[in-house]
Amino acid sequence: MLNIISAFGLAGSAGVNAYIPLFIVALAAHYPLNDPFIKLQAPYDAIGSWWAIMIIAFFLIIEMLADKVPAVDTVNDGIQTFIRPAAGALLFAASANILTDIHPALSLTAGLLTAGSVHAVKSTARPVVTAATGGTGNWAVSLVEDAMAVVMTLLAIFVPALAGLMLIVIAFMVYRLVRRWRRRRNPVFA
Repeated sequence: MLNIISAFGLAGSAGVNAYIPLFIVALAAHYPLNDPFIKLQAPYDAIGSWWAIMIIAFFLIIEMLADKVPAVDTVNDGIQTFIRPAAGALLFAASANILTDIHPALSLTAGLLTAGSVHAVKSTARPVVTAATGGTGNWAVSLVEDAMAVVMTLLAIFVPALAGLMLIVIAFMVYRLVRRWRRRRNPVFA
């Protein structure tokens, strides 16, 4: 059960930043060299190879820089519309496949939907932040998102139950914010 919670945590984190959870999982699957912390089964074990770590690190740097610049972050979110859900699907399937017998198609779909949903919320909220702050708040919001992705990834790996609780709290907060926003927009139907 904890592997499934961990899988949801990793996929949710990938919806915010695809490369942070991929990088952390890749490092955990590679180090220590003689006995990696995470043992991924084939074909997911390729994530822990040195060349995969280098490629992920390269794209992580680009993502982190692009996400801090107004207008560039909107273009980046458009590009990431395909990458974040795919990363979530890959991470969900890799972590769910460690000890469970969940069909890979179900794992990939669950990861895709989880990361895609988180990405949709993020990419919808970011233009509002840009408009409200004139672009000056983007770097701060991006840093908070990056920190959340790191914390969620580490919790999903080391303390999955706490990651599950964090996901529930975040989902509840998003639900309340959306509900409050709808009431303000259209008080007749709220």
